[in-house]
Amino acid sequence: MEITYLSRADVVSLGMSMAEVMQAVEKGFRLKGLGKTEMPPKPGIHPRPDCFIHAMPAYVADLEACGLKWVSGYPPNPGRGLPYISGLFILNDTETGLPLAVMDCSWITAMRTGASAGVAAKYLADPASRVAGLLGCGVQARSSLAALVEALPGLSAVLCFDILPQATASFVREMSAAFPRLTFTSSDGPAEVTQGADVVVTAIPIVEHPAPPLDAGMLKAGALAVSLDYDSAWTSAAMKECDKFVPDDTNQLLRTRQLGIYFGGTPERIDADLGEVVAGLKAGRGHRDERIFSMNMGIAVDDVVTADVLYKKAVQAGAGTRLPL
Repeated sequence: MEITYLSRADVVSLGMSMAEVMQAVEKGFRLKGLGKTEMPPKPGIHPRPDCFIHAMPAYVADLEACGLKWVSGYPPNPGRGLPYISGLFILNDTETGLPLAVMDCSWITAMRTGASAGVAAKYLADPASRVAGLLGCGVQARSSLAALVEALPGLSAVLCFDILPQATASFVREMSAAFPRLTFTSSDGPAEVTQGADVVVTAIPIVEHPAPPLDAGMLKAGALAVSLDYDSAWTSAAMKECDKFVPDDTNQLLRTRQLGIYFGGTPERIDADLGEVVAGLKAGRGHRDERIFSMNMGIAVDDVVTADVLYKKAVQAGAGTRLPL
């Protein structure tokens, strides 16, 4: 018996576009909303303060795809010249349970997380949105912007801010080259971003005691907030001020809240999860002035559907290394 090993370079070489990742992730959300997936809330361990290693399994019945991501997030790593997010994804054969492939998960995590922001924008943002706001200008901000471009055809401007000025400058330089039709503005602070943007994506490290979080009154009427950083960037008042609160997975949010570190200030009222909205079971945006908060914690279904496409591309291209099991 053999498995296919795909390094990060192998994964990147397969050329899966953001449009393809979004298509896979949107399908995953729809199937989750229809009850055609199995995905327990992710368990994790925390060997150092603010650091996590999570196990994320899921099964997507209609695609006959299943697997598990073993992923870590270590905020101190960039200071050591190491990535914040790292790990592996294992794809299994649903018929036999045997592993089919082991692949780097950092590219998958970045792309599917950005894609989830794009899917949230497609279903929850004002379709006429023209200005995106990015708070935190790292890897997730880059993939999120690529997804927002796919989801919002009228997007024309980007406001961005990072507590590290060099990170903002690098983001503007790279993204201006990647998306020349967009106008980029380096903002003086978070308030300038949130007050001026139609869609705000926050993508800072997930830490228990973050820098001063965003406050209520900052998100303008009609805007969508997408949090990719749990509640690290948002106060309870800011989240409760929104007219709708939509997590990507209600069970995971409630389970995490029970543990007592994150989500203690989230609204008690959960209007829908994103899968229910994508599946058409619950309403997304009700009116143009509605403030909506999308709490995208990151779900294993997103990883499985993305890894499934990558594996099929690898088989077709003969990519990767065959290793004995």
